[in-house]
Amino acid sequence: MTASVAKLFDLTGQRALITGASRGLGLGCAELLATAGAEVILTGRGGPDLDTAVKAIIARGGKARSCICDVTDIEQMRQVIGGLPDIHILVNNAGTNIPEPFVDVSADHFDKIFDINVRAAFFVAQAVAAKMMKAAIKGSIINMSSQMGHVGSPNRTVYCASKHALEGLTKAMAVELAPHGIRVNAVAPTFIETPMTKPMLDKPEFKSFVLDHIPLGHIGEIKDVAAAVLFLAAPASALVTGTSLRVDGGWTAQ
Repeated sequence: MTASVAKLFDLTGQRALITGASRGLGLGCAELLATAGAEVILTGRGGPDLDTAVKAIIARGGKARSCICDVTDIEQMRQVIGGLPDIHILVNNAGTNIPEPFVDVSADHFDKIFDINVRAAFFVAQAVAAKMMKAAIKGSIINMSSQMGHVGSPNRTVYCASKHALEGLTKAMAVELAPHGIRVNAVAPTFIETPMTKPMLDKPEFKSFVLDHIPLGHIGEIKDVAAAVLFLAAPASALVTGTSLRVDGGWTAQ
């Protein structure tokens, strides 16, 4: 019997944890997952953005709550996740970048990027996977990667290295967790219009560089990435694990 389209993307009764969710891609993912019926837990380091995001989702009829947590503080993060109710979906979104020439990269900048993009992502996923396994939940873990996890680019050596690492982690996790029914995938966006990318994209020369590398000819929007996350979280992708869904307008196809 063929399932209805609505059923394939229905997340009713599921709970999703989204890191770095106070704005940008994380918030967009949280909003769409809530629209699909999931109860969403938005994590961040606190502040008015997080509160505003939760209130807005609730105002639209969704189920949402905030959870203040610094994902780079491993012990704090483990305690917070351990105290949460069952989690069915993880959107491992928190990340950062410091664009600069390779020869200028400092050890401090290197450590900061890897601390958030790789170390925190690893241990957040570990804590959530252990929680899923304990509750026998066949969940979905989605790591927010980047097209830069598949190619190289000027002034992004550390970022590229961190996202290549995340891509490898995604594959290894998928293989190891598959016997437990836990799917692990990555979403790899191109440049998306967000608060983090706006200063870069406001520079005509850089924006031209980006558009020249995207065959579809336009910069991505948050909704493009959120839709990919919804697919990987939903029953529609029940047989999909260990892959990277590139939302890049064709950048990496060249």
